[in-house]
Amino acid sequence: MTQDNASKTLTTPALPLPPGEWELDPLHSAANFTIRHLGIAKVRGRFRDVSAELYVGETVDEVRVSAVIALASIDTGNPDRDKHTRAADLLDVEKRPTMAFRSSRVSGEGEDWTMAGDLTIGDVTRPVTLAVEFGGLVDSPVDQRKHAGFEATGEIRRSDFGLDFGAGFLGDVVKVQLDMQFIAPQVQAG
Repeated sequence: MTQDNASKTLTTPALPLPPGEWELDPLHSAANFTIRHLGIAKVRGRFRDVSAELYVGETVDEVRVSAVIALASIDTGNPDRDKHTRAADLLDVEKRPTMAFRSSRVSGEGEDWTMAGDLTIGDVTRPVTLAVEFGGLVDSPVDQRKHAGFEATGEIRRSDFGLDFGAGFLGDVVKVQLDMQFIAPQVQAG
């Protein structure tokens, strides 16, 4: 990468999104994950209770993202497995009720972005980097507001957060896929 391209990637003067506080569209957003079982097959799941905030400033350096996931909202399609996963010997949702992410840096351009930040599960916080694809910006015919779509993907290691239960049965790497749709701030008449 040339020096000019490196500078361009770190700071983009104009963003494709209007500035302000964007609200999550929970009906069109999802927090999904995949983990290996016995090293040979994947178990897929999602979290049903997700909240997120997106603040867009004048430049990419001013963009902030935060999200909170209620760990008790896990859904793998198997109620017995979900109940066991919530229990003290696995996620221990009484001790670790949420997983929270707060961005520290967003960089990129066009459709391809990177978001670095801190992920906290229980009392453990670790840095995480997600690849973000900007899906686009459209005017919704339903609410006549701008909607922006994003897909964020990455991997976390359970052991980094003290979640090393089930070694040999469950893989250490959890692949994360977040499909998020945000709604633009209301334009104030003035």
